[in-house]
Amino acid sequence: MAVKRTTLALLALFGCVAVGDALRCNCTNCEKTGYECETDGACMASTYYIQGKEEHVRVCINRENLVPPGQPFYCLRAEGLLNTHCCYVDYCNSIDLEVPVPTKVGWSGKGNPWGPVQLVAVIAGPVFVLCVLLMVGVFLFQYHQRAYSHRQRLEVEDPSCDHLYLAKDKTLQDLIYDMSTSGSGSGLPLFVQRTVARTIVLQEIIGKGRFGEVWRGKWRGGDVAVKIFSSREERSWFREAEIYQTIMLRHENILGFIAADNKDNGTWTQLWLVSDYHEHGSLFDYLNRYSVTIEGMIKLALSAASGLAHLHMEILGTQGKPGIAHRDLKSKNILVKKNGMCAIADLGLAVRHESITDTIDIAPNQRVGTKRYMAPEVLDETINMKHFDSFKCADIYALGLVYWEIARRCNTGGIHEEYQLPYYDLVPSDPSIEEMRKVVCDHKLRPNVPNWWQSYEALRVMGKIMRECWYANGAARLTALRIKKTLSQLSVEEDVKM
Repeated sequence: MAVKRTTLALLALFGCVAVGDALRCNCTNCEKTGYECETDGACMASTYYIQGKEEHVRVCINRENLVPPGQPFYCLRAEGLLNTHCCYVDYCNSIDLEVPVPTKVGWSGKGNPWGPVQLVAVIAGPVFVLCVLLMVGVFLFQYHQRAYSHRQRLEVEDPSCDHLYLAKDKTLQDLIYDMSTSGSGSGLPLFVQRTVARTIVLQEIIGKGRFGEVWRGKWRGGDVAVKIFSSREERSWFREAEIYQTIMLRHENILGFIAADNKDNGTWTQLWLVSDYHEHGSLFDYLNRYSVTIEGMIKLALSAASGLAHLHMEILGTQGKPGIAHRDLKSKNILVKKNGMCAIADLGLAVRHESITDTIDIAPNQRVGTKRYMAPEVLDETINMKHFDSFKCADIYALGLVYWEIARRCNTGGIHEEYQLPYYDLVPSDPSIEEMRKVVCDHKLRPNVPNWWQSYEALRVMGKIMRECWYANGAARLTALRIKKTLSQLSVEEDVKM
C-alpha cells in the first residue's frame, strides 16, 4: 500500500505542477491558483481508497505525458483500487466518479488487467519525469547565478577581472594592433569589448543626435569616443555594432571600432558603442571652423574616397568581406583625423551584399537617410532595392555633395567661400522629401560650381568629379575606386604627401 500511495501522490503533484495554455481543469492541490490549472493535454479525475478512506483527486496532465497514445498510463484505472477518468473539455473533470470497492486481490491477483511491465511503467514514469524537471530546474538556477555573478563583477569593475582578460600594460593602440594582425579583422573578442567598455570613464559630452549622445571618455590614459544610444534606438545600436564587426572591415579611413556593450544599471539600459576619438570632430564641424589649402582639400577628398572604396569593395575568400553601402553619407558622418584625413563613421543604416546568394542584408530599423543628401532615384522612389549597385551609386551622389562642401572652403590666393550645406540656396534648413524631389528630380538642379575653379587644376578636377557624381542616371556615375585613382593622380601632380 505504501507504493500505491506514493504513486498516486506523485500523480496528483505532477498534475498540479504541469501548466499549459489551452485547457482549463479543476485541480485539488492547486491552492495558489484557486484550485484550477491549465494544460495542453487532458483533465483527469480520480477516486480511490487509502487506508479505508475515500479520496478524490483532480489534476492537469500535459500532452507530453499522455503516453502511450490511445491508452495513456495516467488515464488507466485499477480494478478494485483506482477509478480514473481523462477528458479534454474545460473543467470536464468536475464529475464525481463511483468509488471503487476495495478488494484483497493483489497486484498480481486474478482479474487485475495490469501486467508487470505496465506496473513498472506507471510507477517509474512520473518519478522519471519529476527527476528530469528537477535536474533542468537546478541547471537553469546555476546558469542564472553564474551569469548574475559575472555581471556583478563587471559592474563593480573589480581590478582582478581585468587581469583575466587584459594585461595591465596593454594600451588601446596595442589592442588595435593585436586585433589588426590576428587575421580576422572583425574586432576585439566580446569579453574584451565588455571589459574595455566597463572600465571607461566618461569625461565630457561632445555631440548629440537623434540616436542619443556622444561622449569623450578615458581608458588607460587614452581618449575614446562613446556613442550612447537611447533604449528606443536598440536596433540602430545593434546594427551599427554588427556592421563594424564585419570581417576585414578595418581600414584607416573608416572609423576604428573598439567595443559595444549594453550596460544595465537596474533602472535603465545604456547602449554603448566605443570607437577611436578624433578631436577635430566631424567634417561638418571642421569645415565650419577652418578653411583648407589645396593640399588639405586633396587629403580630405582622397581619404574619403579610399574609405568608401574599401566599404564598397567585396573581398572574396574564407576571410573575405561583403560589399557594404553606407546609405547615409554626409559631412556630419565623416570624421577628421589629426593627420588631416577622413574616417567614415555612422554605419547604422549600412547594407551588406552577399554575392554567393546575391542577397542584400538591409537594416530592420525605420530610419531613412538624410533628405538633403538623397540621390534622385531615392527621392522619386525609382531605386532598384534588389540590386546592390543601386545603393553604391546613391553613396557616390552623396560623396559628390560632400566634395562640394570641401571645395568651397578651399583657400586659393586668399579666396575662399563661407561654409554652406548643399542646396542651401534652394531649400529650407530642414527640407522635406517633396521639396528635395522638386529641386533635384523635377528641376534637375545641382549645387553651383563656380567658373573661377577652372583657374586651379585641383579645383577643376574636383568640379569635374562632382558633376560625374551627380548624374541623374546612377549607372553613369563614377565608382569610388575610379574617384580614388583620379585623386591619387592629382595628389602626385600637386606633390601632396599623404
